[in-house]
Amino acid sequence: MTIKDLQEEIIDEFDFFDDWMERYEYLIELGKSLPLISAENKISENLIFGCQSNVWLHARKKETKIIFTADGDAILTKGIISLLIRVYSNQTPRTIIETNANFIDKIGLKEHLSPTRANGLVAMIKRIKYFALKFELENS
Repeated sequence: MTIKDLQEEIIDEFDFFDDWMERYEYLIELGKSLPLISAENKISENLIFGCQSNVWLHARKKETKIIFTADGDAILTKGIISLLIRVYSNQTPRTIIETNANFIDKIGLKEHLSPTRANGLVAMIKRIKYFALKFELENS
């Protein structure tokens, strides 16, 4: 699926819920089902700075696409990173670089997070884009 398709799928899922308590519960469930990062990748180099809680993001290249894995020590944060991984994992570096995370605004996530969690969300997106740029430059 394309990033656009995945974003639209998430927007549709969040439209299903009537209020933000239900959406938070959904995010928590997503966090619980997040495939965990392997222990050897849960290192300081993979720690995302700017998050209220600890979030580790690992990226590896498989053929032409980037595969992301992550973990966090707060369940809501795990739900947020799981959404981002769902959208950006298994995509090419160029596609990740060129695509905005506009689904975040469309589902209203950023405005329903505390300022520190919203900063963490921005830091997660920046880190994903960083990895994409890194892999893109390695191909140049």
